[in-house]
Parts: sequence; C-alpha cells; structure tokens
Amino acid sequence: MPSALTVIRVAVPRPLHSLYDYHVPEGQELPLVGARVRVPFGNSRVVGICVENDVKEGRIETKPILDVIDQEAAIPATLLDLAQWMSQYYHHPLGEVLATILPSAARRGSAFEIKALPIARRWLLKQADFKNPRATRQEALVQWLGTAVTEATDGVPEEAILKAGFTRDVISRLVDLGVLEAAPEIEPAPLQQPLDPTPAQADAIKAVRDSDGFSIFLLEGVTGSGKTEVYLQAMAPALNAGGQILVLVPEIALTPQTLARFEDRFGRTGMIHSGLTDQQRLQTWLRCKSGELTILIGTRSAIFTPFAKLGLIIVDEEHDSSYKQQEGLRYSARDLAAKRAQQEDIPLLLGSATPSLESIFNVQRGRYRHLLLADRAGGASMPSYHIIDLRGQTLHGGLASSLIQTIREHLAASGQVLLYLNRRGYAPTLLCQSCGWQAVCPDCDARLTLHRTPAVMICHHCALRLEVPNHCEACGQGALLPLGQGTQRTEDSLASLFPDVPIHRIDRDTTRTNRQLNAQLQQIHEGQPCIMVGTQMLAKGHHFPSVTLVAVLNADAGLLSPDFRAPERTAQLIVQVAGRAGRAAKPGQVWIQSHQPDNPLLGRLIEDGYAGFAKTELESRSLAGLPPMHPMALLRAEAENQALAQAFLANCKAHLEQVQVAQEGGPEARVKLYGPVPAPMARLANRYRFQLMLIAPSRNTLHRLLQSLGHPRVPAALRWSIDVDPYDAL
Repeated sequence: MPSALTVIRVAVPRPLHSLYDYHVPEGQELPLVGARVRVPFGNSRVVGICVENDVKEGRIETKPILDVIDQEAAIPATLLDLAQWMSQYYHHPLGEVLATILPSAARRGSAFEIKALPIARRWLLKQADFKNPRATRQEALVQWLGTAVTEATDGVPEEAILKAGFTRDVISRLVDLGVLEAAPEIEPAPLQQPLDPTPAQADAIKAVRDSDGFSIFLLEGVTGSGKTEVYLQAMAPALNAGGQILVLVPEIALTPQTLARFEDRFGRTGMIHSGLTDQQRLQTWLRCKSGELTILIGTRSAIFTPFAKLGLIIVDEEHDSSYKQQEGLRYSARDLAAKRAQQEDIPLLLGSATPSLESIFNVQRGRYRHLLLADRAGGASMPSYHIIDLRGQTLHGGLASSLIQTIREHLAASGQVLLYLNRRGYAPTLLCQSCGWQAVCPDCDARLTLHRTPAVMICHHCALRLEVPNHCEACGQGALLPLGQGTQRTEDSLASLFPDVPIHRIDRDTTRTNRQLNAQLQQIHEGQPCIMVGTQMLAKGHHFPSVTLVAVLNADAGLLSPDFRAPERTAQLIVQVAGRAGRAAKPGQVWIQSHQPDNPLLGRLIEDGYAGFAKTELESRSLAGLPPMHPMALLRAEAENQALAQAFLANCKAHLEQVQVAQEGGPEARVKLYGPVPAPMARLANRYRFQLMLIAPSRNTLHRLLQSLGHPRVPAALRWSIDVDPYDAL
C-alpha cells in the first residue's frame, strides 16, 4: 500500500489552469493515471482526474482525496494525451478539457458498469375499445396505440411508447388486463451485400484499404456520387481485423438515417448525440471502450469516445460548421479527428461534395490525399442551373412569377419541389408603416422575428419570447407590417398558390424531435408530388429521389456579408441543396433567385462548379493574408459594462504589442493585431461583446504569443475567451 503521504496531482473541472496536489490517505489505494477521484475543492466536493500519481512523498500541507472511483483509467492514455494537447492548442484549462471528454453521467461519478441491453419488445393492441375513466393514462395509451398500430402492423416498439411519454408501468397494467400483448419476434433481415462500385469508387476504396498507418484522405464527391458506399466498403477490412470504426456526422437529424445504412450492412451500430439521455450516452461510451461496439456514429462530441482498437475514422460532410464548438472549449471535431488518427496511427477519411477551403489547401500542400468522385452513381445526371433576376420584379410571397410557373410544370410532371430559405419564422421584421419603428429585442442588437404558429415575437439570438404587439411602441398607430420572408410565411404563400399540393415545412420549429422529422420524411419518400420548404436542415445529406426542382429563394445575403467566410458557406449551401435535385432517373433543375445575378462569385460557382469557386476564393484569401494560408485566433470579451470588456482587450493588445517589440525579427514575422472592435452582434443577452483578431505568419508564432498572455485575473463581471481557428470570424 502507498504511504500516508503519497501525493497525486488532480485536474478539477473548473476554469482554472492549475493542477492540484492531494495526498492518498493511509490504507487508500493509489489511483491510476486517468482514473476519476472525488476530492474536496473549496467548500465543495468535485470529481477530478488523476493526471500524475507519483508526484512526491513527504510531509506536505495537502488535503486527502475522498474516494477513488475507478479501478482502471476512465480516461485512457491516448485520450489523456489528446486532452493535454487540446489544453495547449486551444489555451483551455486541462480540468475542463477532461470534463468535456467524459460523458455527463461520468462527470457526476456514475459507476462504469455496462448494463444488459433492454429487450427490444413490440406491443400489439388487442382491445381497441378499452375504457376506464379511472385510469386516464391507460386510456390515453390505448388511443395512441390505436393510431400507431395502423401504421405498424407488426407491433409498436416499446421504445416508441416510452418516447411518447408513457411508462412501463402503464404498459404492464394493460398487459395484465389483456388489452396489450407482445408481438412475435421479427426475424432479423439479412445483411445487405456491398454494391458493385464504379471505377472511381473502387479507386477510392482501394486507396483507403491499402493505406498503412496514419494518413488523411479527402473524398470529394459530387452530390449523389456514392460517398457512403465508399465509407462502407473502406470499413470492411478494419472490421474484419477486429478493429472499430468512428463515423462523425454534423447533425442529429442525419444520425438515424446514417445509422440505418450502416446497420443494414454491418448489424448493430451505436450512436452518440445530444438527444440521448445521460445514461444512454454513458452506456454507449462504455461499450466502445470495452470493444463490445464496433461501429459508432455520432455528432462532434463522439470524437472523445474511447475505443479498445480504433481502426478508421470517417468524417462525413467535413466542411460543416457544426463540427466547431462555439462555446466553452471551442474545439473543431474535424481537426481533432486528424490529431486522433495521428495518435492511433490509423487512416482518416474526410468526405464532402463541397470540401472546406482548409482541406483543399491541405491537399495542395500534400498533407491530404485527394480522392475524387466526379459523377453521380447509377448514371444520374447533374442538375442544370438557372438564375432568376429579381431586379424590378413583383414577387408573390417571395417567389418570382417565372419560378411559380416552373414549380407548376414540375408538379404536373409528378416531380417533387424543394425550396430553400435559411430563415425560419414568419417574417424577420415587424415594421410600423406610419413612423418606421421596428420591433427589436430589448436585450440584443437584433430585430425580433415574427412567428405565426403560435403567434409570438422571438429573438433568434437570445431566445427571448414576447407577445406580438398590436400597436407601434413609438407612435401608437396600429398599422404594423410584417416585412421579409421566413419559412412560415413562404409555407402560407405556397398553400394559397398550390392548395391541392402537400406542403412540408422542415425547420427547427417543425422538427424538434427525430420522430417529427422522420414522419415528414416518410411522407416525402412515398414519392407523390409535394413541395418542401425549409432551412439548411434540408441541404444536408438527405436523399430525395423524386425531387426534380430545387429553388434557392435568397442567394444574396451570404455573398454580400462582410465575414470573409460567408461566400464559402453560401457556395457550400447552394451546392449542397442543389444536390437534392435529379438524384434518380428524372433530371433535375436548380433555380436561384438573386437581386445581383451578375455577382462574380455566383457566376463562377455556376459556370465552373465548386472547384472553380474554391480556386478563386483561395486566391483571394491568399492575397488578403487570411486563413487557411495564415492561422487566426480571436480574443473575445463580454460584460454588462461596455467599457470593461473593451478595456480588457485594449490591455491585452498593448501587452501583445510589447511582447512582439521585444522579440527578434521584422514586421513580417509578427502577428497582426486588429481591434478591439465590437462584435457583429455587439450586444447579446444584455452583455456587450468585443473582439481582438490575431493573424499570424505561422502557428508556432501565434501560440507563443497567446501563451504570453498567461492567465490574467479578471473581475467576475467579465467573461473572456480565446478562440483558435474561429469559424465565425465576425
């Protein structure tokens, strides 16, 4: 046993960069490095991670650890190394990095015990006319099942019943009464066999399979080219060798459909995303750690999952901004996938129809290997592009007359139509026609968005909800005009223009759960003529074989933004949403409404495709000295007192300038400092926000300068952060 004064070093989940020494009481086991320990911290008890267990011995004034939670490392050595690298790269406290890696249940000290998987039971309704006024929940379940069973003749999964808000106790009582009975077990469907790859797919599959150790591949495939089939066939050798696979997807909405594709090919697959309960996430995490689960599909936090033998990492839609965490520890899951693949000495496969400029630049530098799928699988043709000049036109519910006529033609030909508008709600502005007053958020520098179902004014930045005013707050007049188009208003306009056509609105308001989204997608996949209108949720990864027309209702906003990344994001969204058209036998068309039809970036995208656009944009970034050629970081500060946040960043800038003056080297070797300036959303949730931009000639130079800041003590009223490789630069 260790002596009574053996000292360990612990990282605690607090915004503090220090590690803390504790001694191991006599008779207490020595925790392993990476194990969770419960320790006193201030007036509380916290769960920390032992990062060193042989610090020193001797009489020293330290507090004792209270408990050793784990008999083995909760954080394996590779993840502990990753956490220490992240702490240095993102300039974030190690204790908070480790807390991010652990599932929330593990952070609270839950035991690492793998529980038996629940039996996947399905229930059939035997007595649809069951009534019991004294058992309202039982009656409600019978009524709910009366609808659900008609759609599921082989029984309703117990999981679906529980998600609908009913309990196992209600189910058991109805079973005892003979109202419900268990459905017979369904024979599992045979696993699907691999498809015959196209020559381009075969080359890509072979390249990944033949790779030895760490390497990064960028699979650039036009929409509908069969990137998922490449993923599936590239995985097989690693699985056959007893390895495990991690697949990252950008959105929860994509997880179920991706899961279905992988389970049809390989059987049971795990998933991790924020829609699961804490215990579900912990159990999946533990099953991957033990090696029981061989395939995991998840959103960005899944990059922190431990594996017994990781063999391949896949990042689907690698360009997507959802891989960048925007609060707290501002990590990029895509970049961490590269670091983790290097640590594990395994291949990384990045896939996209519209790769990020960072990844294209890495291909040009020889760091990534480029794999190209230039044609759609199955012989489907790429859609044709058309621009609608909105100048001088009268719009009908945000739609040009020529677009309305085109929609009619495609519906008449039994096609489906998809309209993309990245603005939810009814109208982004409520305006007084008498004096020009606009409804604004009292806590943010933003206008309130009018919603109609239900009627409410919502700030899409701080989520404040207010009643819809019936008169102007400035002049008292009642002539308030909704201005601009949101998805709700577009849906109403479409309903009046096409009263006999089903319309599906897909945005965050209509698809708060996967069940809501899947219900709409199921109707769409029946293939009958319909119109879809929605936000970028429609642009990501969905396969709509009956869609023959895609329309982008407002392409100008992103192309005219002052944010240097906005044109890249806009081009990616246009190409991604356009890729929903013509994916099967019927050819597709893409119509783009614009008040600037001669915009050179838009013209280059349409004439030369995304590759031509990316080439032009990279040249522009190089001339301007911007990422990806030059690394960037943002210092952000916010406070209710505007002067406090601004002064803090001004002091930081003065310090950084002094450090650079004292260093050797000319101006070309220095980090450029811009600001401090107000953030584009200068006031958010009643706090004023400022930022200081750093653009460096190299990453080493940038990190050395950031490290010189140290860990300044700031008033409790001030929050500040370092954002390395920011996605939102403005």
